[in-house]
Amino acid sequence: MTTYTLQASREWWSQRWLDLLDAYRFKKRLERARIYAREGNVLSIDFQGAKVLARVQGSEVEPYKVSLSLDAFSDEQWGYVIETMSQKAIFAAKLLAGEMPQNIEEVFTTNGLSLFPFTLSDVHSKCSCPDKVNPCKHVGAVYYQLGDRFSEDPFVLFQLRGRNKEQIISDLRQLRNSKIEVSTTETSDIQSSITQNQDKVKFASFWQYDEPLESSLVVIAPSTSETVLNTLGAIPLAKTEDNASDIVMKYLDTLYQQVSQKAMLTAMNVGGN
Repeated sequence: MTTYTLQASREWWSQRWLDLLDAYRFKKRLERARIYAREGNVLSIDFQGAKVLARVQGSEVEPYKVSLSLDAFSDEQWGYVIETMSQKAIFAAKLLAGEMPQNIEEVFTTNGLSLFPFTLSDVHSKCSCPDKVNPCKHVGAVYYQLGDRFSEDPFVLFQLRGRNKEQIISDLRQLRNSKIEVSTTETSDIQSSITQNQDKVKFASFWQYDEPLESSLVVIAPSTSETVLNTLGAIPLAKTEDNASDIVMKYLDTLYQQVSQKAMLTAMNVGGN
């Protein structure tokens, strides 16, 4: 499988993660890291909080120990992120479906944060191998393996920033439920107020005004070219081969304009009833 085919088959967020490592200047080291990842030299990957702990089989009998992490966000920062996420149900829906929303990064940048690391220096990694250059091929292999993990579960990327799937979903549900409760309470208060005051309102004469109007304050102006049809938008009439729906719409538009003109003349006492 070619590099292009591999990139095309990966999810965009997984490829975004790998692009950072692919920009690394030591290409031979990266190729060895890819071979390690592809041939199963990464024996295990486990999370300890937001830190990744891995075991990678190298040239020695004992596997090397690798650790990898990003700077985790604080509880306060995650609070802002969850609040922003809760404002759009599409984020929760896509994440629950195992898909990373295309504009998820906006949620973080809005709050002065970045979900993805900017440079390799933002990725903190260590390896027990004697290689003094970081990232070594063992770290690179873990990095590539994490890219595959991201494709399977986008929440792994969030976990590197300090929140796992259960925490994020729980926080989102709690926040959305609290907003629903507030909305329900406000609606109940409005309904209660209406019930208490409905006896004071005379509905039969609500739109009547029997007092004389000050003539200098009354201004009669012609209506705009728009009618109620423009406000309502397209009416879902059945489509037919003879375009009957278009004929109906044109007829209604003409009718509304005629009614509007007649209402104007009536108001000015110029025309008939």
